[in-house]
Amino acid sequence: MDVQSFPPLVDSASRILVMGSMPGVASLKAYQYYGNPRNYLWRIVYALYGNGKEVDAEYEDRLAFALSHGIALWDVIASCERPGSLDSDIKKAIPNDVPGLLRRFPDIRVIACNGTKSHSELLKHFGAHPEILSRKVLRMPSTSPIPTRDYRGLEDRVEAWRAIKNV
Repeated sequence: MDVQSFPPLVDSASRILVMGSMPGVASLKAYQYYGNPRNYLWRIVYALYGNGKEVDAEYEDRLAFALSHGIALWDVIASCERPGSLDSDIKKAIPNDVPGLLRRFPDIRVIACNGTKSHSELLKHFGAHPEILSRKVLRMPSTSPIPTRDYRGLEDRVEAWRAIKNV
């Protein structure tokens, strides 16, 4: 099945670009970044920047919260073939113009790749590009709720994602 990513969420105040690979089925269906309620991304962002604030119920409020804290969202892959939501099933990936976005928003200093696939696709397509080389690129643990050997749940992912605040 052919799938396409969303337009970037970014503005002139953005300092950190969180890059996913490609939205999963639940996100595509809802037409929302990290629209699967089980995904940890929104809980991580609020844990890092919300001072105890609960995640906003309304999607538009979550987007505004991210932007108000300098966080932009986009995906490395513009379109691909993928049945289901697994990154391992992605075929024929066509990248978004990440260098072009970074040229338009030069104050983005950090690219936080959400998971291994996002990081590997970014480096595969643009790893030698000056717009990428001039930024700090971080490979963050996926915000997927699927436990891994190193990341079991929300708390350990929040700790790992603190790295975006320290650059």
